[in-house]
Amino acid sequence: MTTEGFRVLEEKSLIEYIKSTPSLASKLGNEVENLKIKEVGDGNLNFVYIVISPSGSLVIKQAIPYVRCIGESWPMTKERSYFEATALKRQHGLSPKHVPEVYHFDRTMSVIGMRYIEPPHIILRKGLIAGVEYPLLAEHMSEFMANTLFYTSLLYLTTTQHKSAVAEFCANVELCRLTEQVVFSDPYKVAEFNRWTTPYLDSDAEAVWNDKVLKLEVAELKSKFCERTQALIHGDLHTGSVMVTHESTQVIDPEFAFYGPMGFDVGAFIGNLFLAFFAQDGHAEQGNDRKAYKAWIIDTISDTWNLFYKKFTSLWDIHKEGPGEAYLHEIYNDVELWELVKQKYMIDLFHDSLGFAAAKMIRRIVGVAHVEDFESITDLEKRADCERRALDFAKNLMKERRSFNTITDVISTAL
Repeated sequence: MTTEGFRVLEEKSLIEYIKSTPSLASKLGNEVENLKIKEVGDGNLNFVYIVISPSGSLVIKQAIPYVRCIGESWPMTKERSYFEATALKRQHGLSPKHVPEVYHFDRTMSVIGMRYIEPPHIILRKGLIAGVEYPLLAEHMSEFMANTLFYTSLLYLTTTQHKSAVAEFCANVELCRLTEQVVFSDPYKVAEFNRWTTPYLDSDAEAVWNDKVLKLEVAELKSKFCERTQALIHGDLHTGSVMVTHESTQVIDPEFAFYGPMGFDVGAFIGNLFLAFFAQDGHAEQGNDRKAYKAWIIDTISDTWNLFYKKFTSLWDIHKEGPGEAYLHEIYNDVELWELVKQKYMIDLFHDSLGFAAAKMIRRIVGVAHVEDFESITDLEKRADCERRALDFAKNLMKERRSFNTITDVISTAL
């Protein structure tokens, strides 16, 4: 993608852009003279603007040609916005209650205009730090993952449909390579941008670099990430990519989307819930030891996997005579065989999810991009203690993931 016709939008030029774009202006009731605009892009890559008029609202997201949190020394393709817009549209179609609608996409300008997820929605990670319970979170996230993963897999699609979709998203190679680097490579070696809570975790970081068994396991997970085109995955499904209220859950920011292993999405979400769990002791204070909230997080982890299993296999049962070519009905129509097929598929997916959860946890402690769950703990010694327990759990989880048969077994090692 060339940069011809591209310019970075700031407030004044954004107003002119909206005025000249009917699909955006109409969402604002064509009242574009007194817009309220706020830049809220606190992520690593993009500029994000909330735009509000007296008659409507929307969000404008623009991809820029470098990693925002690093600077122009780390170039990054703007074409990622195409994959984000495409993934948003498809995921909204499959899970409309939990994915914002796209109003406009401009490939040249790398601009997406979409629904503004209004207050009191907040980023889930911030709610977890504040100790807020979201009673429908597991229900909603399991529904989002079951729908988006099942309906984009060979369990539902023909091989022709599937290969065509895989080919389209294969071009999102730069974002995939970024994930390969920061999740599966850099944390396991001395790397320029790695960081950790020093000096408290110096020996812990070095132990990761020297752990041969851990390196063998992460190599297998990296191969699956690079080679396995199971379904259209979000690709960055952490608690910073989810906005919530007590009644609503919205999944955003799928710019890392591609056809990859389902367990990468499931694992990313569960792994980030475990990070939130281990961070809670660092947020405890007099009168609130966070023990009840830790129990709620654990219940949410358990419910997320168990509900996902139930919803996913239910969709599979409903469509077992459908067009999906992975398991043709005329071959697998024996009741006993059908149950064995599902059990084998789901235990493999479970073990993949645990491995990817562990990888996502490790990179957030000794890699380049950390999480606010820990970073907001100002006492460095206390923060390091929380991080160490999370790191030890994650290392064990990656190495021993095949020995776990239920999410209850996993949770028991975290308590």
